[in-house]
Amino acid sequence: MTRDSDLARPIALTLALVLAIDLAFVLVVAYLLRPWFAPLAGALGGTTLPVWPLAAVPALVAFVWAQLRYTRRGTLAEVDAREVGPDEYPDLHGRVARLARGANVAVPAVAVAPTAVPNSFTVGGPTDAVVVVSEGLLDALDDDQLDAVLAHELAHVKNRDATVMTLASFLPSLVDDDYSLLADLLPGEWEGSGSLAFWGGVLGVLYVLGLGAFDAPAFGLQYTGAFVVLVVFSVLFGSAVLGLLAAPVLVLSRRLSRYREFAADRAGALLSGKPGALASALESLDGGGHPGADRRAVATTQSVRGLCLLPHGFDPDESAEAADDPVDAEDGFYVRTRSHPPTGDRIARLRELTAEMESGAVTA
Repeated sequence: MTRDSDLARPIALTLALVLAIDLAFVLVVAYLLRPWFAPLAGALGGTTLPVWPLAAVPALVAFVWAQLRYTRRGTLAEVDAREVGPDEYPDLHGRVARLARGANVAVPAVAVAPTAVPNSFTVGGPTDAVVVVSEGLLDALDDDQLDAVLAHELAHVKNRDATVMTLASFLPSLVDDDYSLLADLLPGEWEGSGSLAFWGGVLGVLYVLGLGAFDAPAFGLQYTGAFVVLVVFSVLFGSAVLGLLAAPVLVLSRRLSRYREFAADRAGALLSGKPGALASALESLDGGGHPGADRRAVATTQSVRGLCLLPHGFDPDESAEAADDPVDAEDGFYVRTRSHPPTGDRIARLRELTAEMESGAVTA
């Protein structure tokens, strides 16, 4: 399996934006901690150039790694998925390992979500990816269809779009407070400010320690006041600032999602050798094209829906009609943009690929 060249531009644009936002955050933190880099300047021969930006590169690498790990863990928790071993699901593990060898990718971990709603997604980086399937998916598909869906998920690993989508999910999820760091500690009306308060507190502490480390007592009035101001500003206005940053990330990641689904459909179909099986799986899982079918359901967050094989997610308790276009100001931050191409278009392309393979114009 080769990577899809048409994905290069949307992947590059999305990744560049995410890394630019991450770099800006890292530079702000490094600037606040700049007094602590004074010994490093002395070690470099008393250079007059600012030393604190030198910490940006390793800090950015660490921050990106932390985002991947945090989003991976949070996304699995969102759908109650747990990683399973080959002793528990030997057939599933065998299929994933066989297809991963065919795709020439590292064999990902496998997780199962305990829901009857059939769907799947892949999350994580190229070396620690997790393929998540629901119990409903395993029950709904025959062997050929399951192979085709698993091959589709492995195509996301091969094309690296799973990594970029995982990174791109972090900021919108933080704005939505999907993975609130303090949700369990705050009363109901303040739950949505949990992560904002946390990050405001972090920046405040950095400000107090950084600027006050060598010039004044750490808890002097000036620096304590700066700490309080930063926390209050984060709680009151942080959601608006983060929302402005998350909006372009969300739009670009949704555009990438539309490209990547077509690419993974084609690559997965070629890997499994049965594009008709993937087409029939999509048709079956999409409820036969009826938006109100019982199998169509909506995940509780946009980040999960954007990663899934089909946009209805895993949650059976919400209306499927909002799967691609949720707008509810009371439930969080949303941007009106479709996360997946129409399933009918995907099926039509797979039918065309089937005809091309049967005529010999394309080989698996």
